[in-house]
Amino acid sequence: MKAMFHLGRSGRAWLAAALLSVSAGWAIAQSAPAPQPAPAAAAPATGGIKGANIFEIAPDADKDPNYAQQTNGERRQVQPGNNAPMWRSVGGGVTGYSSLPYPEAGNLIQPTVQYPGSRLTTAGEAWRQVRNNWILPYGGSLLLIVAVAIGLFYFGKGTLKLHGPETGRLIERFTYVERAAHWVNAIAFVALAVSGIVMAFGQFFLLPIIGSTLFGWLTYALKNVHNFVGPLFAVSLVVVILTFVKDNLPSKHDITWLLKGGGLLGGHEVPSHRFNAGEKVLFWGGVFLFGLVVVGSGVFLDKIVPAVEYTRANMQVAHMIHATAAVVMMAMFMGHIYMGTIGMSGAYSAMKTGYVDETWAKEHHELWYDDIKAGKIPAQRTATAAAEAAQPAKA
Repeated sequence: MKAMFHLGRSGRAWLAAALLSVSAGWAIAQSAPAPQPAPAAAAPATGGIKGANIFEIAPDADKDPNYAQQTNGERRQVQPGNNAPMWRSVGGGVTGYSSLPYPEAGNLIQPTVQYPGSRLTTAGEAWRQVRNNWILPYGGSLLLIVAVAIGLFYFGKGTLKLHGPETGRLIERFTYVERAAHWVNAIAFVALAVSGIVMAFGQFFLLPIIGSTLFGWLTYALKNVHNFVGPLFAVSLVVVILTFVKDNLPSKHDITWLLKGGGLLGGHEVPSHRFNAGEKVLFWGGVFLFGLVVVGSGVFLDKIVPAVEYTRANMQVAHMIHATAAVVMMAMFMGHIYMGTIGMSGAYSAMKTGYVDETWAKEHHELWYDDIKAGKIPAQRTATAAAEAAQPAKA
């Protein structure tokens, strides 16, 4: 006590305050009152993974020699977001919280689903299985089979020639508007088909030849071509449907044409109107049905449909529909392109100039030719339309 008095009045005051503070702290600890909320400036809590910075949570934890042997409890302490229970929740489709303005921003892995042709697994893996195990191998095989069949037919039959001499008298088969609609749609289709084939199958036949760098640039460029040409194809497809639907309506003569295969394997074609049954099947199947399916799913994949949620599941389903319909459509149009170019003499000239010789019309579309000769259809539709427009309107 004597030593304490030697500290002086200020020293004794300081020592008394220190003892009082320690006593108060001990008393508070013993009474264990309810914890008070931490002030705003306090350090953030370390439990859980909410608000955690992934770059600050033990970025070198995997350098520990015992990293692979850590229990889930130990892993949760070292890396709160990297343990088996957490990833089981993520894999089960649990949705967390994210401030990003996207409906699935808080969902890392989709829930389990079973698409046609896939196992029961996460939706992303199920889509991959359908694409890699069904669409690519079977779609590619279909295109190759059609290409080989066309090649065998060409080398076996050659270009179909006219059996009689040309007369020099021309019939207008396609007007300027019809040809313009066809060529815009055809060019857009070829651009989409080429870009789609390279993106889907290019890794098998182009990548080993040109290398990954050039292939990457090529597919990136073609992807943009595909996305921007798609809407043009959609609009032109609707124009083509409205332009040619009248002459593609079914008739009783189509059954005979189909039963005899159009007479392509014989020496004489089966009579038909302006478009034969084969062309009508292509119109209603390839242009109307699969064309509209491809356009609808493609427009959805382009994300230009308003008031629609573009979730991963919706995009996966749209892609599977789009790819399947596109492959079938391409297979159908391969035959049409063949017959319209090297497969039949005069067919390409008809769409290029709009005119065919009377002999061509009689041999390939005899019923259409008979209607023209009977005066039911004008041989020069553009000239007739112009002449009718020039005449004064009747009172």
